[in-house]
Amino acid sequence: MSWVILIVSGALEAVWATALGKSEGFTKLWPSLLFVGALALSMGGLAWAMRDIPIGTAYAVWVGIGASLTVVWSMITGDTDVSWVKIALLLGLIGCIAGLKLVDDVH
Repeated sequence: MSWVILIVSGALEAVWATALGKSEGFTKLWPSLLFVGALALSMGGLAWAMRDIPIGTAYAVWVGIGASLTVVWSMITGDTDVSWVKIALLLGLIGCIAGLKLVDDVH
């Protein structure tokens, strides 16, 4: 269950990061409210997951999911250009994070 909560919390990190950008310095109400709500849920889920998952692995997975989804969303919406280099780097990031989980499972 901790892994499911961690993954959802990582996805919520992408939501709050995107909402923060859309809030234009907290001058827009709805993106600002979405930021606060998603941030609270994301941090709460991370804290809950860290009860069972080592802090280094949990934090890396949380950040990696959030960062990857934020970049992918930016590519989908056209806020950033799509390139094979960016895609390869995202896949490398995801592979390294998955590797952290595999290493933790061995020990």
